[in-house]
Amino acid sequence: MSETDLPKTESYRGLYTTIGILVGLYVVAVFVLAIWWSQEPAPFNVYDEAVKRLKVTQTEKMPVGYTYANTLAHIAEVILYKPGGYLSNDVAPPGVLLDNIPNWELGALVMLRDATTALRNHFARDQSQSAEDPDLAKAEPYFYYERNSWALPSTEAEYSKGIEALHRYMGRLQDEKARVPANFFVRADNLWQYIEIVIKRLGGLSTRLTASTLLEGENRILAPGVFEDPRQLGEQERSIMEENQTRSLKRTTFFQIDDIFYEARGASWALLHILKATEHDFQSILFDKRAMNTVDIIISSMERSLGPVLSPLFILNGTGYGLFANYSLTMANYIARANAAALDLRDLMNRG
Repeated sequence: MSETDLPKTESYRGLYTTIGILVGLYVVAVFVLAIWWSQEPAPFNVYDEAVKRLKVTQTEKMPVGYTYANTLAHIAEVILYKPGGYLSNDVAPPGVLLDNIPNWELGALVMLRDATTALRNHFARDQSQSAEDPDLAKAEPYFYYERNSWALPSTEAEYSKGIEALHRYMGRLQDEKARVPANFFVRADNLWQYIEIVIKRLGGLSTRLTASTLLEGENRILAPGVFEDPRQLGEQERSIMEENQTRSLKRTTFFQIDDIFYEARGASWALLHILKATEHDFQSILFDKRAMNTVDIIISSMERSLGPVLSPLFILNGTGYGLFANYSLTMANYIARANAAALDLRDLMNRG
């Protein structure tokens, strides 16, 4: 190598070193952001958040239903504005590399949608022949917009419109002289209709979480009318069995365990706050039906399901009475307990 090539070699070496340092810093920054963004949002006090909203609107009156509506709006705000923002539609690192929080967002979003639908179709309507609230008629469809759209329009933009519509409804709920008054009806039949949906959601989550314990190749049939020996079946009966097989519950794979677990965590987080707001606004009915203790059982189960996860990297899925815990079964236990209490609550709301 000639002496004239040495400066050129040194310059290349310096360039490669600089590029290596920049790449290393980028990887470290992505890793740190990934850890930060993967933290689940902490629970909040539904009543305190309603009081904060009252200060924004510079009013003091908190009508019945205000806490419930504000809780829905704040849940949506947490989903959108937590550290890292909304991650389900990210197309760049580190958001695109994460899956725990996007699944958490899915679980919380499903519960938010159900509660908003209940507000629009049941809580804010006096009877089936009454007109629906104009702002709630706008808020609900915004929250049902596809959850992974990053542009034209983005998911965040549509959900923000839903939050604004909820705030408009809350403003009219406070204003007794509003041109179009807002309503919130505290009735047992309204609450019963919402609890019916909650029961189905909790039952579905519990079933999917429990599927982590199925043996390899084992399917658990969920539908009735299943025959064990297809050789003894007629053509019609065989078609029934094949249809049921398509609806069988298959074992949760290793790659699905954390997805379902964090979806259940997000659903539990959102439902916890919705039930606390329901307990506040429906307390007269709950006391009259002697159902307050039942609601407290559901809330307590949701709180326990959100305990800290000690495994830093993986959702453990131990078998039987082995050395390692089974996080899915632990989560399913709390959700199943809440589901049983929700069934009791539904029955209490049905009683005269």
